[in-house]
Amino acid sequence: VFLIFKNFGSLDFGNVFGQAHGMANEPSGGTLTLICFLLLVGACGKSAQIPLYVWLPDAMAGPTPVSALIHAATMVTAGVYMTARSFPMFLHAPLAMDAVAIIGISTAFFAATIGLTQFDIKKVFAYSTVSQLGYMFVGVGTGVFSAGIFHLMTHAFFKALLFLGAGSVIHALSGEQDLRNMGGLRKKIPITCWTLFFASLAIAGVPGTSGFFSKDEILVGAYHYHPWVYWLGVLTAGMTAFYVFRAWFMAFTGEYRGKAHPHE
Repeated sequence: VFLIFKNFGSLDFGNVFGQAHGMANEPSGGTLTLICFLLLVGACGKSAQIPLYVWLPDAMAGPTPVSALIHAATMVTAGVYMTARSFPMFLHAPLAMDAVAIIGISTAFFAATIGLTQFDIKKVFAYSTVSQLGYMFVGVGTGVFSAGIFHLMTHAFFKALLFLGAGSVIHALSGEQDLRNMGGLRKKIPITCWTLFFASLAIAGVPGTSGFFSKDEILVGAYHYHPWVYWLGVLTAGMTAFYVFRAWFMAFTGEYRGKAHPHE
């Protein structure tokens, strides 16, 4: 922010972006590149990218409706929004764009691998948020800014639905969050079961759902950027589908393994 003020004499988006538009590209670095890299560090902290992601799963200790708000809309996506909004500067700083894309795909893949091993229903969805934020950064870093923001929007809805569904499950089981103490809840809390099922379809990117359209746009951009980013993105999408439905099947199918008396 200080560097922007020093170089552009203003912090107004219109003024700064207007001046940035006329500046030369910086293929080997420069002031704009430095500004973009520093903005990216802030965005990594705000939007839980590697290596600054560890706070987000810990923030799960709060009430579940708060988790839904934090993960869906207000807080964690601000870094993605700021990076996308600052595109006139990032377009002139290809090194910073590369960094955004690489950090994004690394975070998306890494967080998905952690999500595969969680037994706390909220932790599954928390690491899923970190992974999806990585996806958004891939969109922004590969130059398809609109796809990154589109995924920010679709993610807001299906992730809020997942968290509120998880909250309904936890409430039904008197505070139980361990998936190993669930099972067979489909007959006991059917409304929550099917609501969570449709949310799971969306985050898995099943064709026809919102997640499919936004992830597809990001993957198209990733393919044009570099095929390895695309294939890692496809693998991550598959892992997302696996761990979300792993949680759903552990909670709602089979025999009930807990001690509470579930109610809708």
